[in-house]
Amino acid sequence: MEPVHVPVLPAEVVALLQPERGGTFVDGTVGLGGHARLLLDGGATRLIGIDRDPDALALAGEALGRYGDRVTLVHADYRDLDAVLDAHGVAAVAGVLVDLGVSSLQLDREGRGFSFRRDEPLDMRMDRTQGETAAEMLARVDESELADVIYQFGEERRSRQVARAIVAARQQAPIATTGRLAEIVRRGVAARGRGPRRGSRGGVHWQRIDPATRTFQALRIWVNRELDGLDSFIGRAAARLQPGGRLAVIAFHSLEDRVVKHTLRALSQPPSLDDRATAGHAAGLIKVLTKHPVVAGEAEAAANPRARSAKLRAAVRVG
Repeated sequence: MEPVHVPVLPAEVVALLQPERGGTFVDGTVGLGGHARLLLDGGATRLIGIDRDPDALALAGEALGRYGDRVTLVHADYRDLDAVLDAHGVAAVAGVLVDLGVSSLQLDREGRGFSFRRDEPLDMRMDRTQGETAAEMLARVDESELADVIYQFGEERRSRQVARAIVAARQQAPIATTGRLAEIVRRGVAARGRGPRRGSRGGVHWQRIDPATRTFQALRIWVNRELDGLDSFIGRAAARLQPGGRLAVIAFHSLEDRVVKHTLRALSQPPSLDDRATAGHAAGLIKVLTKHPVVAGEAEAAANPRARSAKLRAAVRVG
C-alpha cells in the first residue's frame, strides 16, 4: 500500500495561512498532498504544488485530482519558486508553504535508501532524475570533508571516528547499501562509547536512538543540498507575496529552524540607511507572526510521531 500523508500541524497551518482569503497559494513541497488538501478545502482559489520528487508528484496528482483545474503540479525544487511562478503567469500569491526535510513517501517506500530499517541501495536522492547518489558521493569524498559533513549536518560528536570508519570500509568494498553503511557507522560510534539519547514527553521514558541516525540525516542533507539557498528562498518567497500574503515554513531539525528563524527576523527589521538587505531583499518586508515556533501538542505527537520534531514559523507581507 502507498503511504498516506498525515500533514503535521494541520490546524495551525490553516490558521496561519488563512486560505479562506482566497487567491493563489503555493505548496512548495506538495508531497502526497496533505497540506494542499487543507488549503483547497479551506478556500484557496488555486494551488500550485511543487515537488522535486516525481514519485510524490504522481501520487499528489491522484490525491488532488478531484480539485480539477484549481491545482497545478510542477516538477521542480521549491527554491525555483520565481521561475515556476513566472512560467505560469503569476506575479504575486496569497500564501506560500514549505514543509522541509524528508517525506513520509521517501522514508516508507522501498528502494529510496533514506532509512536503515531496510537493507536497500544507498540512494537518498529526493529527485532521482539528477545528481549523485549517496553511494557515489561516499565513494569519492575525502575523510576530512566527510567528517565535516557528518558534524555540521548531523550534529554527530563522533564525526571523525565515523568518517574514519567509512573510509576504511570503502577500501575493502564499495558502500552500496543502507544496511552496510549503518553497520559501519554503528561500529564507528561504538568505538567511543554509547550512542545518543532521545528526550521524551508526558512522562515517557528516555530511549536510546540508533547510532546511525545522525549520520544518515547528515548524508541526506548533503546529497540533497537541503540547506543550500534556504535563506534566499525565504526572501524571494516573501517578495512574491501580495500585501497581506502569508508565508509558513515547517522545519524538522535545529539547522533548518535556525536559518528560518534568523532570516524571518532579518526580513522583518525596519529598513535603515546602511541596510545591506537579507538574501538580496530589503528589510521591513514582512511581519513575523510566530514569536516562538509552533509545535505539536501531546495528542498530535502521540498520534503522528513525525510531528514531534516539527517547528512552524510564519510571517505576513506588509506595505
